[in-house]
Amino acid sequence: MLAEQWRLPKLRRWGHALVAEGRRRRQSLVLLKPQTYMNLSGDAVAQLLAARDLDPSTDLLVLVDDIALPLGTFRLRARGSAGGHNGLESVEAAVGSPEYARLRIGVGPLPEDVDDQAEFVLSNFEPEEIATLADLLPPLVDAVECWLLEGIDAAMNRFNRRGTET
Repeated sequence: MLAEQWRLPKLRRWGHALVAEGRRRRQSLVLLKPQTYMNLSGDAVAQLLAARDLDPSTDLLVLVDDIALPLGTFRLRARGSAGGHNGLESVEAAVGSPEYARLRIGVGPLPEDVDDQAEFVLSNFEPEEIATLADLLPPLVDAVECWLLEGIDAAMNRFNRRGTET
């Protein structure tokens, strides 16, 4: 969705990821989509950091699913723990620090009758869940663009509203 909206070139294979590069309002950007197992996502991030002069604390925004947040919600964070998320643990290992922004996208809660978190997050969405996520895409894109152009503090202030889930 980001690549389409920002009219980036088609994603191309680059090591452990698919990548598209471009500009958005005079700001250079790289869209990176790891093609590894989620718990190895840091491999693609490490490759990017090795190839570019980037400061992960300001130049990296990681989008992840989060069963601790209700479906249809999201939260931006400037830094923090991986919170048991294997993908974030892998990214943190690649970055060497928890000092990078993340956008956690709610896919929870874990149903009471499900014991295996991995089974839950790897399962297909129901049609009504797909509709909920489709409704979430426009504000998610806006949040990412805000982060890109104004930084994580502005994005958190605008999109992490108290008393709401978005």
